[in-house]
Amino acid sequence: MAMVPAAARVRRRRALPCALRHRMGDRSDRRRSIPFGRGRMNMNQKLDTKIVSKHWTSLLGVLLVLAAAITLFRYSIDQGWLTDTLKIGIGLLSGAGIALGGFGWTLKQRGAIAGEIGIGLGTSILYATFSFAGIYYGLWTPMTVLLGMTAVTALLVLYSLRNDSRLLMNIALAGALLSPLMMRPETDQVFTLFLYLLIVNAAFFALSIYKKWTELRVVAFFGSWTLYAVYFVSFNPSMEGWWSRPIRYAVAAFLFYLVGFLIASWRNNRCFDGWNLYLSLANGVGFGCWALLIWDGDVPVGFTLSAIGLLYAAAGAIVYRMSGRVLAYAASHGGGGLLLLLIALAQFGNGLEAKPLINTYIWIGVACIAIAMGRIKGWAAAEGAGLLVWFAVGIYWFAVTWDTPRGDWFGAYIPFLNGGALAWILLAAMGFYFSARWAAGPLDSDTNRILSHLFAILSHAVVGGLLTLQLINVFDIYAPNAGHSSVQLALSVSWGIYALLLSLWGAYRKQGLFRWFGSIVLVLVAIKAIFLDLSGEAGLYKAGVLLALGGIAFLVSWVNGKWGGTSSEQEPAPAVPEVPEAPAAIQKELS
Repeated sequence: MAMVPAAARVRRRRALPCALRHRMGDRSDRRRSIPFGRGRMNMNQKLDTKIVSKHWTSLLGVLLVLAAAITLFRYSIDQGWLTDTLKIGIGLLSGAGIALGGFGWTLKQRGAIAGEIGIGLGTSILYATFSFAGIYYGLWTPMTVLLGMTAVTALLVLYSLRNDSRLLMNIALAGALLSPLMMRPETDQVFTLFLYLLIVNAAFFALSIYKKWTELRVVAFFGSWTLYAVYFVSFNPSMEGWWSRPIRYAVAAFLFYLVGFLIASWRNNRCFDGWNLYLSLANGVGFGCWALLIWDGDVPVGFTLSAIGLLYAAAGAIVYRMSGRVLAYAASHGGGGLLLLLIALAQFGNGLEAKPLINTYIWIGVACIAIAMGRIKGWAAAEGAGLLVWFAVGIYWFAVTWDTPRGDWFGAYIPFLNGGALAWILLAAMGFYFSARWAAGPLDSDTNRILSHLFAILSHAVVGGLLTLQLINVFDIYAPNAGHSSVQLALSVSWGIYALLLSLWGAYRKQGLFRWFGSIVLVLVAIKAIFLDLSGEAGLYKAGVLLALGGIAFLVSWVNGKWGGTSSEQEPAPAVPEVPEAPAAIQKELS
C-alpha cells in the first residue's frame, strides 16, 4: 500500500467536518492538551462534564453562601459594627483559610469534590473582598486590586491546569462575577471594576480555550456584559464626546470577545461554528446597541455601522483564508459585515440637499465592485448582485433626479459636465457593458440575445433621460423666460434626433431591433408634438416644428434604405445545392 505523505494526511484531516474531527481528535491538539507532562488526554473532558452536571447543586450552594456573606458585609456596614479594615482582614483570612483547607483536603483524599468546592468557596470570598475593598469603597488603589486579583487567579489557574479542576473553575468564575454584581458601590469605581473584569476574563477565557471548557467563556461573556449594563444604569455616566468612558469600556469588551472567540474557534480544531459563532454574533449586536445609545448625536450612525461591519468582514476574510472554505463563521461574519457596510453607506449624506446624488454614486460604486469581483474571481452571484444593484439604482435615480441639485463642477452650469450628468453616464455605461457581456452569456443563444437587447434598450432609455434633464437645465439657466411649450418642443426635436441616431446604429450593425425602436420613438415624438406641444401655437411655428420632424422621418427612411439590408439576426436563405456534372463518358453516350 502506498504511503501517504504527512502533509497530505494533515490536509485530509482538516477537510473533515468539525463533528467528525471532534470524535477522531487531532494529534497535535492532543499533545497541546497534556498539562505539565501529567499525561492527561482529552478523554478526561467527558468525565469533567459529568462531574459538573452532577454537582451543579454544589455550585448553587456556594453561590448562596457567597450571597449570604456579601449581604452580611453590607448589613454590617449599615449598622457600623466593624471597621472597614477589620472587614477586609476577616474577608482575606476567611477566604484564604477556606481555600487552604480545601486544598489540604484534596491532598489527603485526591480528587475529592469537597476539596475543590472548598477552594472555590474560599476563592470566591477573596474575590468578594477585593470587590469590597477596591470597588465598593475604593479603600484599595486600582494597582492593589490588580496585583491581588492576578495573584489569586494565577494560583487558581495553575491548580486547575495541573488537576483538571473544571468544577472549581466554574465555582470561582461564578463567585467572581456575582461579587461586584451584588456589591454595587455608591461612588464611581468603574476603572477598578474594569481591571477586575480584565483579569477574570483573560484568565478564564484562556483556560477555557486551552482546556476546551466552553461554559467558562459563555458565562464570562454574559456575566461581563450584564455587569456593564448594571453599572451603566446605576451610575448614569456622562456620555458627552465621542470617546467617553462608557464607550471606551464597551469598545474594549467588544474587541476582546471578537478576537477571543476567533482564537477559540481556531484552537478548537479549526471548527468555526457552535457557541463561538453565536456568541461572536451576539457580541456585535450588543456592542452595536450600546454604541448607538452612547454615541447618539455625537457620532453618525453610518460611522458606527461601518466600523462594526469592517471588523466583522475582516474576521470573515481571516477565517476564509485560514480554512480555505466558506464556513458558517466566514459566511455569517463576512456577509453580516458587508450588510452593515451597505446600511452604513445608505446613511451617508443625511441632511444634505445632494443626498440622492451621493447615494447614487455610492451604490454605483458598490455595483462596480461586485461586478469586478465577479469577473476576477469567477463568482456569478457577485455579478448578478451587481446587476440587481444597477437596476435598482437606475429606478431610484429616475425617480429622484428631477428634484436633485445639478452638481455644478466649475461654479457654472455646463451641459454634460456636472455631477448629475456623470451619474447618468455611469448608469448608461454599465448598461451597455451588461449588453455586451450577455451577448456571449452562459445561456442559450436566443436567451443571450434577448437579454443583451433588453440591457441595450434600458441603457438607451438612460441616455434619453440624460438628454432630457440636460436640455431642461439649459432652458432653466440660460433661457428662464422661455415658455413651457418651447421647452417641450425642444425636447421633441432632441428625441427625434436621438431616434434618428438609434435607426442609424441599428442599420449600421444590421440589427433590426434598434431600427424598429428608433421608428417607434419617432412616432411617439410626432404624436406628442402634434397633439400636446403644438396645441394653441401659431400656425407658422407649428409648421416649422412639423417640417423638422418630417425631415427627420425622411432621414430615418433613407438610412433604412441605404444600410438596412438583411438583419444580422435573420437567418440567411438556404443555399441551393449544386448538381454535380455527369462524367465525360456518360455525356458522350447520351449525345
